[in-house]
Amino acid sequence: MSRNAKIAAGGVAVGIILLFWLPWWAALLIVLGVPAAAYLTLDPSQRRRLRRVGRKELGR
Repeated sequence: MSRNAKIAAGGVAVGIILLFWLPWWAALLIVLGVPAAAYLTLDPSQRRRLRRVGRKELGR
């Protein structure tokens, strides 16, 4: 299993646990808020690089 697949599987597991432990809106806020906060902490050059790499991989 690749590194990204492990991260995705862990994220799904955490999301399912949060749905049972917290109200659905709080779990949704965490699931959407953490990646958004991580993106906002990047430098502008890192954001450009991330967008460029994402577009290249979508065209595969």
